Amino acid sequence: MKKLLFTLSICIAAGSVFAQETDTLIYAQGKIVSAATKEPINAKISFQSEPFGNRTGVLNGTSYSFPLFDGEKYSIVVEAPGFAVSKYLLDPALANTERKVVKDIELALPSSVAKTSETVPHTVGHTMVLDNLIFAIGTARISPESHEELDELVKMLKDYPRMVIQLEGHTDVKGDPKLNMKLSQDRVDAVKSYLISKGASKGRIKTKAFGGTLPLSKENTEQAHKMNRRVEVRVLEN
Repeated sequence: MKKLLFTLSICIAAGSVFAQETDTLIYAQGKIVSAATKEPINAKISFQSEPFGNRTGVLNGTSYSFPLFDGEKYSIVVEAPGFAVSKYLLDPALANTERKVVKDIELALPSSVAKTSETVPHTVGHTMVLDNLIFAIGTARISPESHEELDELVKMLKDYPRMVIQLEGHTDVKGDPKLNMKLSQDRVDAVKSYLISKGASKGRIKTKAFGGTLPLSKENTEQAHKMNRRVEVRVLEN
């Protein structure tokens, strides 16, 4: 009988520890919907812990839910055919009283800066991809074909005098990570310099380099590498 009671005590204690660990775990969750219609969208949801990507995962569906281990932030990339890719950073420090970081993600139609400036409200957090921004391979030299879209970005800043943006540079995952980080920084610096040369205010343009740490696709194809090489414009203030 004593042996049985001792065994039960161990099981109860172990169960208590497990329950405590489960109770303190924070989850990220949300729905994927159309920004225009608010209807559910079946999407591919990729996530990884930051900054090193030690934990990764891929989900498919109209919603997502996954644990945020060890208090780490997680980046999440949402892709669906016919919609622009959306990227967010989920912070466990923002969890609610139910230990959940709730972030519903609205997917918009693909758009350049020119189209976005005409049709989409410039809310804080909104991200635009510079679709027509072209650099010489492996350099930060901006191709003349890119000037039209960058001029639209200058116009947008002038039309919204309180707007502050962040230029975010990304490379593909090939090559030396340190060189990729430097290249992505050089490229956003080059874009910032161009915008300033056209009359944009230096203090309203921030930059951030990600190198190849936040790929939109992890497939080893040229199409995926091309998609990962990009500069995004994030609205910080407006």
